[in-house]
Amino acid sequence: MKKSLAILLLFISFNLILSQKIERIEPANWWIGMKNNSVTLLIYGKDISDLQPAISYSGVTITENKTVENKNYLFLTLQINPEAKAGTVKIKFSKDKKVVLTKDFPIYARETNSANRESYGSKDAILLIVPDRFSNGDEKNDIVKTTLEQKLDRNNEDARHGGDIQGIINHLDYIKSLGYTKIWNTPLIENDEPTYSYHGYASTDFYKIDPRFGTNEDLKKLATQAKKRNIGLIWDVVLNHCGSEYYFVKDLPEQSWINYPDSENRIRTNHLKTTITDLYATEIDKEEYLNGWFDGHMADLNQKNPLLAKFLTQNIIWWIEYAGLSGLRVDTYSYSDKNFLADWTKAILEEYPKMNIVAEEMSRNTAQTSYWQIDKKNSDGYQSYMPMMMDFSMNDNIVSALNEKSGWFSSWRKVYESVAGDFLFPHPDNQLIFPDNHDLDRFYSRLNKNFANWKLGIAMYITMRGTPQFFYGTEVLMTNDKAGSDGQRRSDFYGGWKGDSKNAVTEARLNNEEKEAKKYLTDLLNWRKSSDAIANGKFKHYAPTNNDVYVYFRYTDNQKVMVLLNKNNDKVTLDLNRYNEMIPLKFEAKDIISGKDFSFQNTLDIPAKTAMILEVKN
Repeated sequence: MKKSLAILLLFISFNLILSQKIERIEPANWWIGMKNNSVTLLIYGKDISDLQPAISYSGVTITENKTVENKNYLFLTLQINPEAKAGTVKIKFSKDKKVVLTKDFPIYARETNSANRESYGSKDAILLIVPDRFSNGDEKNDIVKTTLEQKLDRNNEDARHGGDIQGIINHLDYIKSLGYTKIWNTPLIENDEPTYSYHGYASTDFYKIDPRFGTNEDLKKLATQAKKRNIGLIWDVVLNHCGSEYYFVKDLPEQSWINYPDSENRIRTNHLKTTITDLYATEIDKEEYLNGWFDGHMADLNQKNPLLAKFLTQNIIWWIEYAGLSGLRVDTYSYSDKNFLADWTKAILEEYPKMNIVAEEMSRNTAQTSYWQIDKKNSDGYQSYMPMMMDFSMNDNIVSALNEKSGWFSSWRKVYESVAGDFLFPHPDNQLIFPDNHDLDRFYSRLNKNFANWKLGIAMYITMRGTPQFFYGTEVLMTNDKAGSDGQRRSDFYGGWKGDSKNAVTEARLNNEEKEAKKYLTDLLNWRKSSDAIANGKFKHYAPTNNDVYVYFRYTDNQKVMVLLNKNNDKVTLDLNRYNEMIPLKFEAKDIISGKDFSFQNTLDIPAKTAMILEVKN
């Protein structure tokens, strides 16, 4: 009897050992020579906290083995010392002094000069792509059996349409020909939600490319192929929330991992960004903004939890190093805990000193937006480290100026005053300017399909201070007829699918205006790459008078560009005496748009509804 019992206990013990399984180790690897050389591994598996990890690897030590409320999680912190060599760390997991599991944790050598990689700035022009809606380059990944959403429907603006990473790779030569030097893709990471998963902002795996877009290796391939064409990739970061189907939302490590884990007591964010800076804001308003869920399927992450904060920071460093990224854009920036945001940004910049990061603060209030830029002296003492901000004020004011008729004042005055608000920013040149994006109606639609006004606006975005970003399809006047429709804003790129009759690349079935628009934007973007005054120059503008012409200059010690934007229905003659602070009464210049050479003396004629970009000759 005793012998039988011993055999039974041995059998049970053996089966328990066999059933012990590690489902995830995140990150799956790290690198030697990192400033961030203390890496915390999130280890997930059934009752994993019952096991004791150990390693034996020269230069690598375990500094903390932390268990949490949920026994399915273990947080293991490794210190990778400078003397450590690239190789594979064997992590042995024991129970009752017996090794039951061994997992490999590779540490790689970094690519040469990785820490000092170049990023993006005012010298660049950025193309924004929504990958699901750009081009279907690999039909084999259209339906993936392991995902919850199991169909494509290009007639449904909220469904998946099938675009992928290969589709972007296939268009790299086209993107280069347009004059772009950087690509910002909306999130490519897995969004395994039952519906409305195409947009990418409800991640269910921060370390994995969505299989309907491709694989992690496909992202590396895209980065490599883009780099060969002098194009860098900008990664879209989401720190505030993740998808409700994320494994660590459905099986929380700790109740404090997300805000309002109890669905019965859950609240939605009030979207009131001003609660961060409002001297009179109530605590409940602040709470609702910061900790309320962005949407019902987007769990609000609690960055005050130190383990989650470390997870989010390591994740972005991992992607930069793994994929060779050239920059970052952060979604819904101010919705996250602001102390975490400062620490997160500082950690990225300490690892990559030249890295540019742009934050989305979707506010037309420049006082609110400028609060977040690095070196801003805020009255509450808050110190931010965010290099670049998105300029939503200019976006609105350019549309208003072009659509409205002048009254007592020129309608250009809105743009003039918007730019005049730059005194609020410590680094006004480091702003992202854009006619439209995935959250805004298409530029051509907002201008009521007025082509002359579209050309005036594009000329301004090409030459204005800051870094311009354009949305895919802007070059061929893509529109959304239903105002406010995200699905239509993000409609399919012309020719991105087999069988499409209209094609932006080949120009099949483009009308004359669409062809002209494509040439107009292409010519200006490619010229912009060669203009030092635009890339690095200072900015000086003249207040627009009732003649409805906006005049400004971009200039360096060696080059000067004069930009004139006439929205009148008639020719306007300018008296050059007014502009003698920046230009003599007599000068010669080449108009970049028309390609014509001009000689001016005392006056300058600008045709109706016309932009002129004059490269002044020395």
